[in-house]
Amino acid sequence: MKGDYQELVDEISALLGAPATLENRDFGLIAFGAHDSDDDSAMDPVRTRSILTRKSSPAVRAWFEGFGITRATGPVRIPAAPDAGVFRDRVCLPVRHRGVVLGYVWLLDDDPGPSPERLAAAMEVAERIGVLLAAEERAGSDLSRELRAALTAERGWPYDMALAALRTALGPDAEGLHTLVCLAPWPTEDSPSPRTVPAAAALCTLPWRLPAADGGTPPRALAALVRLRSADNLSPATTAAGRLRTTAGSTGVAGIATSRRGLADLDGAWREAGSAALAAHAQPLLGPLAEWTAIGPYRLLTALPRAEPDPAVRALLSPAHTELARTAEEFLDHAGQAGRTAAALGIHRQTLYYRLSRVEQLTGLDLDAGEDRLLLHMALKAARL
Repeated sequence: MKGDYQELVDEISALLGAPATLENRDFGLIAFGAHDSDDDSAMDPVRTRSILTRKSSPAVRAWFEGFGITRATGPVRIPAAPDAGVFRDRVCLPVRHRGVVLGYVWLLDDDPGPSPERLAAAMEVAERIGVLLAAEERAGSDLSRELRAALTAERGWPYDMALAALRTALGPDAEGLHTLVCLAPWPTEDSPSPRTVPAAAALCTLPWRLPAADGGTPPRALAALVRLRSADNLSPATTAAGRLRTTAGSTGVAGIATSRRGLADLDGAWREAGSAALAAHAQPLLGPLAEWTAIGPYRLLTALPRAEPDPAVRALLSPAHTELARTAEEFLDHAGQAGRTAAALGIHRQTLYYRLSRVEQLTGLDLDAGEDRLLLHMALKAARL
């Protein structure tokens, strides 16, 4: 989101030929245009303070608000006030959305100043900034209850009602591009604020798919509904996932669903995100951030109901035969190529052949038979889950 603001501020700076500064309605700095002029007066104390401390002083704020910028719908020219620390005239472009002021774009005012036509064009850019600020403000509200209800409701009228409530809470954003991120295990039932997670529209915690260890408390997952700018760019989701992992102390893995427009298939997106997280948890080579499209056979395996291991492989999956199971999985992962498998395991070929013969004895499977290989490979991958 910050990159979007910066691009729009740079657009205004180019339109008006002067470095612009964007602040929220509380005079907190959001973005500023680069100062590449030889005129040092362009960096007056007010602009310097705003950039360095990311805020303006109470005296400066009072002076500016005294010119009606909170009510203005167009550019406002404000004269200098040395007593308040304002040494240069300014132009303020109020940033509004649906009649509500959400921020201000500031420029130093030189004689004769920007033409009315250029100011009008800059105000159109300010309107686009207003749309972004409004969306971010909505994202700051706590929608955990609505998101949790939508992700846990059964298909049918409960699901439709939960989606309707979430759509209402999200407003126009509900019909935009989204994806879901699943971070698991999440160490607490508390959700971070969407304000702390880039592009997050809503977050909630809910039970994860892994069973509880030794009869303890079932692990939880954190779900994040993330806004996207384009269907083929999941970078906002990976950024959000990275921030969430930091929040969780980097102990969890994250799964990311494919992008979708609107919320109709939100439960499908959650299944994908959860499957990707489960695959990354089972196979560290896939994580710590795994996209559903990149988890290969685990897309199928995670969709299957949990079941006891096939009778043929139960003995092989016992703790006493961990090394044999690992050997068989490496052999099948390498498409049955003995040389590559032995190299990956760091063993001699004859040792590999001996272990594979032991696998066949334990399972009753023939590793030269395609269907037997398929059964063994699926069973070994499913055991990781």
